[in-house]
Amino acid sequence: MTGYGLATADYANAKYSVEIKSLNSKFLELNLKFPKAFSDKEIILRNVCSKDIERGKVSLSINVERSAAEVTGATINTALLAHYYNQLIAVNDELGANSSNLLQTALTFPDVINYKEESVSEDEWNHLYKIFTQAVVSFNKFREDEGAVLKSDLELRIKNILSYFKSVEELEPKRLSAIRDKFTQFLDDAVGKVNIDQNRFEQELIYYIDKIDITEEKTRLKSHCDYFLQTLTSKEANGKKLGFISQEIGREINTMGAKANDAQMQQFVVGMKEELEKIKEQLLNVL
Repeated sequence: MTGYGLATADYANAKYSVEIKSLNSKFLELNLKFPKAFSDKEIILRNVCSKDIERGKVSLSINVERSAAEVTGATINTALLAHYYNQLIAVNDELGANSSNLLQTALTFPDVINYKEESVSEDEWNHLYKIFTQAVVSFNKFREDEGAVLKSDLELRIKNILSYFKSVEELEPKRLSAIRDKFTQFLDDAVGKVNIDQNRFEQELIYYIDKIDITEEKTRLKSHCDYFLQTLTSKEANGKKLGFISQEIGREINTMGAKANDAQMQQFVVGMKEELEKIKEQLLNVL
């Protein structure tokens, strides 16, 4: 599910910022970027994200901007560098070589450059963790606002499906009469009315109408739509559940279309399928 959260604060001559971004994903895919000094806290950050974010392709970035006085970097052992450099010059002169990058070569020798490991105090970590939790709250608030918009759209799509469903219900009695008239006319033209065995005709007609009866599909479709709307109001994360319900809605719509045997009813079925596809696309963005 898409989302965005940002929190910043100053602490001990440094500016801390935590940014969280996410895109749609069926599962939680978490990518963390943070200073090496906080690497021992990765498990804590991942556990919180797994619990509070749940789903999405999530990028979590922690940045620390320290003042010039607080910046620490690598140091050069100048005495050792000079020792290596003078030795390289001596060897170069002795061999009569013409090398112009001796200093660069000396810089690559062992222990010439020393990197200072950064350490983080417990107070600094507590401060950063507080900013992190603020970013998570902001991130989830963004999702809640987007979720409210999605909820309204999904409700509209289901209501559109139910509107097409109502049109199907109104059309069905006319469809059965039209099928009976069509078969009667066909037999009249083919063999003549006097040659038709009415009892056999009625039996075959009942058998055929039973095959294309959509009473069960209508009942289940209405039930699934009501259950979908009910699940939308739940406070729990029900994105996957809504996805399963939408699959059941799709089965009933497809079966209804297969049994329609009526051009106008097929149009209503196509309309329901279009609305359902929009629902499925939106559900990719629902927790």
